[in-house]
Amino acid sequence: MGVVALVPAAGRGERLGYGMPKALVPVDGVPLLVRAVRGLFDSGRVRHVVIAAPPSDVDVVSTVTAPLAPADGAVHVVAGGAERSDSVRLALTYALREIPDTSIVLVHDAARAFTPPAVVSAVVDAVAAGHPAVIPVLPVADTVKQVDADGVVVATPDRAALRVVQTPQGFDAAVLLRAHEVAHEAGLGATDDAGLVERLGVPVVTVPGHPDAMKITTKFDLAVAEALLVGTGGAP
Repeated sequence: MGVVALVPAAGRGERLGYGMPKALVPVDGVPLLVRAVRGLFDSGRVRHVVIAAPPSDVDVVSTVTAPLAPADGAVHVVAGGAERSDSVRLALTYALREIPDTSIVLVHDAARAFTPPAVVSAVVDAVAAGHPAVIPVLPVADTVKQVDADGVVVATPDRAALRVVQTPQGFDAAVLLRAHEVAHEAGLGATDDAGLVERLGVPVVTVPGHPDAMKITTKFDLAVAEALLVGTGGAP
């Protein structure tokens, strides 16, 4: 099966305060995007990665990521859209048009730059086994409260049934395309591609995620990654 990973990386990342696209922010001198793409290829399951970059940075992103591809694969960089869902749709359209035999699609956040390759493999294996949508998850450690518009607690969900979602999320390519087409026609966006698939009534199954797959969004997250993950055996 042809496995292609899509990486929506057109966000500006203002909260990191680097004055550059979030995906290009360095962790110990290596851009988040480079670490994320390297981890995808290191899984041994991905041969092509399609990155949706800021339109003004397509050439820069191509330069820093092209050398990461294996001899039988490639990194493809396209101009991303205004919203994350736009970037995923543009990258997916490119993959289905330009990369032969694309049948399994992963959607991965560059901000989850330290996702272990084993998580990538587990997601691919589950899709290949016949599940049309697969997400890596972790149990919720904290108590969660549901509140109303005024901030008043209305319920305390049982955290035993709750999960924190990570990436890469894996899909049958045709299912993901249909989910994005329906959402686009309805004017809907999403920060979670599995959520779009759920709207189709397609079951989404889970596989175990990993603590190293933390999302780097703030300066604090960046400091944690540099202190705990850089140079460890689990960091790509």
